[in-house]
Amino acid sequence: MRYAQIRKLDVSNGTGVGISLFVQGCHFHCFNCFNQETWNFDGGKEWTPDVEKRFLELANRPYIKRVSILGGEPLADENVDTVIDLCEKLFGKTIWVYTGYRKEEIPAPIWKRLSHHISYLVDGRYSDKLRNPQLHFRGSSNQRIWRKNKSGEWRIIDFNKLNEEVNVIG
Repeated sequence: MRYAQIRKLDVSNGTGVGISLFVQGCHFHCFNCFNQETWNFDGGKEWTPDVEKRFLELANRPYIKRVSILGGEPLADENVDTVIDLCEKLFGKTIWVYTGYRKEEIPAPIWKRLSHHISYLVDGRYSDKLRNPQLHFRGSSNQRIWRKNKSGEWRIIDFNKLNEEVNVIG
């Protein structure tokens, strides 16, 4: 895997104080994507054991409560195994993963591995026609924020409605 950027302190890609990893490479190429420099899978920097070690050290600082993984596309075939392996190592952290795939499009074996380790999934491709700068933690109104509740069920939530749960999934 390759990565574009690590934000050592981030308050914009999830709740609370966190860090963010922007993976390199995306097949979607959404019109007016805010992060087009991450599209090329050969761009960015190599994700090495040393980089991972430094990232985990950043994540383990006591005031870091959240880790966000964005892109590029974290769930692209070129990135997904490394992303899941990383999520497995982030015990005790709230993990947000942003993907252009709809939750229903994520292959079951990948979802089974990933869903055990993350707290939030922001799904759906960015749509410039549905862009809404008033939305929290997403760029367009077609994107959904899923949260895993205490019983392990995934629900769509809307931070724009004071955390009201707006849809229950089975």
